Amino acid sequence: MPTPLYVFDMDDTLIDGDCAMIWSEYLADKGIASDPDFVAQDRLIMSRYASGEMDMEDYLDFAMQPLLTLPTEQVQRLADDCVATRIVPRLFPQAKALIKQLTDERIQMLIISASVSFLVKAVARKIGVAEAMGIDMVIENNHYTTHILGTPSYREGKVTRLHEWLAERPQYVGQVHFFTDSINDLPLCLHADFTYLVNPCTRLIHYAQPQQWPILKWG
Repeated sequence: MPTPLYVFDMDDTLIDGDCAMIWSEYLADKGIASDPDFVAQDRLIMSRYASGEMDMEDYLDFAMQPLLTLPTEQVQRLADDCVATRIVPRLFPQAKALIKQLTDERIQMLIISASVSFLVKAVARKIGVAEAMGIDMVIENNHYTTHILGTPSYREGKVTRLHEWLAERPQYVGQVHFFTDSINDLPLCLHADFTYLVNPCTRLIHYAQPQQWPILKWG
């Protein structure tokens, strides 16, 4: 029998907040992002993401700067601490309940996020989702760079990455259920068999009724 696959966006869908922005604030608080304007600049750039107008390469060129001198192991320790102390406490109760239900029913789950992969995977481990992908960054000499590795899981790239993931796992031939809040995920919304909008942005609400996508109020 075909097994359904439940795919989740992460920021503002499973988590009440944007994990990339929470991460940037964490780096500033820890003194790792030493530029006093770092958080303000991050928020300005991320405001373009909300409207579907952000250039991901430009954002990552900015956002990765504080990490370039740190070994990847140190970055991961910081990410794990940020996730445990600042991100997991913001998991929507409805998301927590759904993840438990799907786990109990042995239904496969996958997080696809436009945040960097080391952060996305740290969140997934903590909330009990075995499979996750984000934007992979090129690593040189055990340090992250500002260069994207492969296709970024952003906009149409999420569909591409999902196809790549499924191609390596032919056992998942069931229908795809996708949860998101963002207009940036419209390509995957249209691609999925079932789409659910979690506290959706205004632009995404526009598509809900014609497509008959349920709107979920989580909080």
